[in-house]
Amino acid sequence: MAPASASLRKVRETAPPPAAAGPVDVTMIMRELGAVADYIAHIKSEIGALRANELCRDRIPTASEELGSTLKATASAAHTIMAAAEDILGSGETSMARYRPQVEERIIAILEACSFQDITGQRLSKVAEALGQIEKRLGRFAGAVNARDTADAQDPEEALRQARREMLLLNGPAAEGKAIAQDDIDKLFD
Repeated sequence: MAPASASLRKVRETAPPPAAAGPVDVTMIMRELGAVADYIAHIKSEIGALRANELCRDRIPTASEELGSTLKATASAAHTIMAAAEDILGSGETSMARYRPQVEERIIAILEACSFQDITGQRLSKVAEALGQIEKRLGRFAGAVNARDTADAQDPEEALRQARREMLLLNGPAAEGKAIAQDDIDKLFD
């Protein structure tokens, strides 16, 4: 089925020009109303295909819970790793025979804490899948109804939040392909 907006455009292009104060062309009006009804039916169908209730009820809350769990697991693992490393570094043990078992115990704790990565990867995969579904559905809907972004100014509160996020952002490793090569950095110090 062709998009309804194309149907409306086709009706307008093929319709004869209105007669100057002449009799009403009922057939033309019926065709235009039919095109409008088809367009409305098409939009209703596309809105249904969004499955907005499912997104709001299931996918978005699940993604949010997964992100929260990932944050907790990451924080807990980081705390365990740092505490074990501090214990190793802060050990006042001078005897290698007594120091080695302490280090081995702490290294095992560090390795166990690093296992968070597997479950974190699984959880983040679920979040990425949910975001992909939302993007796909919204993209299909926007294309079907020929949606265009408005040029309205950004909400002032959102602008402040965005500025704060950017100010507090800790830049970690750059995304692949966007990082400055180490050789280029080294040249700066030569």
